[in-house]
Amino acid sequence: MEKLKMPSDADLMKIAIADLNNASISLEDRQRALQELLILVEPIDNANDLDKIGGLVPVIQDLNNANEEIRITSAWILGTASQNNALVQSQILGYGALARLVKMGYSTSAKEAAKAMYAISALIRNNVNGQEAFALENGNAMLQHILGSNSVDLRLQKKAVFLITDLADFQLNSGNSGLTFLSERVLLKSVTDMLSKFDLDLQEKVLLAIRSLLKLPSTDATDLESCGLDSVLYRLGVQLEELPSEEQKEYAGEVDALRREVEMLFQQKLKPGTATAAL
Repeated sequence: MEKLKMPSDADLMKIAIADLNNASISLEDRQRALQELLILVEPIDNANDLDKIGGLVPVIQDLNNANEEIRITSAWILGTASQNNALVQSQILGYGALARLVKMGYSTSAKEAAKAMYAISALIRNNVNGQEAFALENGNAMLQHILGSNSVDLRLQKKAVFLITDLADFQLNSGNSGLTFLSERVLLKSVTDMLSKFDLDLQEKVLLAIRSLLKLPSTDATDLESCGLDSVLYRLGVQLEELPSEEQKEYAGEVDALRREVEMLFQQKLKPGTATAAL
């Protein structure tokens, strides 16, 4: 008796894609097909084959689905497939999916906005074309919305701060200075204001972002001064000293060391020659 042949990953992907292209499929079956693709695109070879076998287009189309869970899973697939994958990043950008993902970043659903941010981050990481497209789609306005809204989930704000740090670090390491919005006062103000939210993990992420932004040649320290960075850093230092919990003290000490480093960089950039004169 001939042994049954197990379907390959490519076969399974084609079956899931055929389901997505079936307009009469139920929402439950569409979600199941997307969930299968989500697992299948984790290996880089499968991700590279996704567009070749016609999978990217229906997934991107489902970013506009009326059902939130379908949109979320579609964004999740795009983020997973494009993670550290220049080929897939280029393909997704070529289909114009970034514009829709940026709009999803404004969603009042924390889950949907978070998955959109995940996909955006994966799509533009270490990708000059992706970052330029992000700027053209006013992605900076989305970041400012996330940082400036009191109703936005704290975890989403952390993701936004992390993306800003990632973009600034890429600018520094690549010598590319195309993202001028990173040095604009309105974004610097949004980032600085986040230090006033008393959450140690968030404050550490914000300090890392400010450190990277300060290192950008295009960042004007006087803009950060007008944003009140000096007073915010001082108040943060006082808060860290007054932490009552023994469990948090060690972590608070690490955050305070980072705070002092940022303060020194800020003063050096604000008053060039200060550090040299002090030697």
